[in-house]
Amino acid sequence: MISGTCADRFAAVRAAFEENFDRHGEVGASVCVTLDGETVVDLWGGHLAGDDGAAWEADTMTTVFSCTKGAVALAAHVLVDRGELDLDRLVTDYWPQFGTGGKERATVRMLLDHTVGVPTWREKVPKGEVYDFDAMAERCAREGAFWEPGSRQGYHMLSFGWLIGEVMRRVSGASLGAFLREAVAVPAGADFWLGVPEAEEARVAKVIPSVPDPANPTAFTLAVRADRSSVPALALLNQGGMNPNTRECHAAEIGGGGGVGSARGLAQLYRRFGTGEAVGADTLARMGRVHGATERDATLGVAMRFGLGFMCSIDNRRRPDGWDGDSCLLSDTAFGHVGAGGSIGFCDPAERLSVGYVMNRMGDGVLLNERGQGLVDAVYRSLGYRSNASGAWRR
Repeated sequence: MISGTCADRFAAVRAAFEENFDRHGEVGASVCVTLDGETVVDLWGGHLAGDDGAAWEADTMTTVFSCTKGAVALAAHVLVDRGELDLDRLVTDYWPQFGTGGKERATVRMLLDHTVGVPTWREKVPKGEVYDFDAMAERCAREGAFWEPGSRQGYHMLSFGWLIGEVMRRVSGASLGAFLREAVAVPAGADFWLGVPEAEEARVAKVIPSVPDPANPTAFTLAVRADRSSVPALALLNQGGMNPNTRECHAAEIGGGGGVGSARGLAQLYRRFGTGEAVGADTLARMGRVHGATERDATLGVAMRFGLGFMCSIDNRRRPDGWDGDSCLLSDTAFGHVGAGGSIGFCDPAERLSVGYVMNRMGDGVLLNERGQGLVDAVYRSLGYRSNASGAWRR
C-alpha cells in the first residue's frame, strides 16, 4: 500500500512508484520531490526486511551508500563558498601528511573529481577499521598513488569520504558528520545523518543485498572476477568488513558510503541548492559543471561524468558492455549522486527542483536501475521534458 501525498501535476511519479512494487520487485521505499522549495511528492510504501513484515513508515531511513558522497560534497562547497576551502590549493596545505607516494602535487579539486589516485588500498584493511575515521584517514595519507594525480579518473568508492573529509575536518574544526549537519542538514531540515545517534537507530531499515546474475554479469563484475588485485576488485572487496546492517556502521562517519537518511532527507539536503539559497551563484554554477569525463572509469569500467563531488547525467545504454543499471539519466543542469543498489539524491537548479529516492532492496548495476530511473523519468516528464535519447533529459 502506498501512503503519502502527490500533487496532481506529478501523478506520473506516483504511477511509477506503484509500478516499482507491482512489476519491479520493490520491497520498501520512499520518494520525495520538491519544486520551488515546496514538497510536491512525498510517498512511501512496502515493508522492512525481516520476518515480521513491519511497514515502511513516513520517517523510515536506510543506508544510502554513495548518495553520501553527494551530501559530503554539498558541505565541502559550503566551505568553498565561505572562502575557507580553496579547490586549487595543494592538499598538503591543509593536510601535510598526505604528501607521500606521488601525491605531493595533488590538489583539493582532485579529491572531489575522482582523479587524485587513491581509489582503494593495496594492503588489506583489518576488519572493523572502516569504522575508525582517524585510522582510515591515516591509511589514505600513506597510500601511494595508483596513478599520477589528475591524470586519470577512477571512482573512489569508499576512500572519497576520508580524503575530502579529512581536509574538511581540518578546515572546519568539526568532525565530518557534525559539520555536514551544521552546514547542510540542519539549515534544510533534512533527515540525514553521517553518524546516526542511538536515539534514531530504531528508524533505520536494513538493506537487502543484490545477488549478481552469474549468467549475465556486469562489466564491473567481470573486472572484479578477472583480477582480484585490480583496482575494481580492491575497491569492492577491501572495505574492512563494512556491514550496513549494523549499529556500528550507522554510528560511524563513513563519508564515502555510510550516510543514513530518508527520501525526504535527500530531497531536503538538495532543496536549498536547487533554489539557489544555500551558496552563491558562482559556487552553484561550479557545482553543476562537468569537471571530468572518461570513456572507461578506472574503477567502475564504464563511461562516467563527474562534477566536483557529484555525478552528472551518464548514458551507458548503447555501449557494447553496457548494462541497464550502468546509467543515470538526468538533465544537463542537474547534479547529485546515486548510491549502490539504486538510491539517488539530486537537484536541478534550472527547474528549482530536488529529488530523493531510497529503498531497502538493492538492485544490479553500478548506477541507477529501472526503479530509480523510472522515478527520475517520471519527474522530468511531469515538468514537460520530452526525451532522454541524447543522453540527458531535454524539453
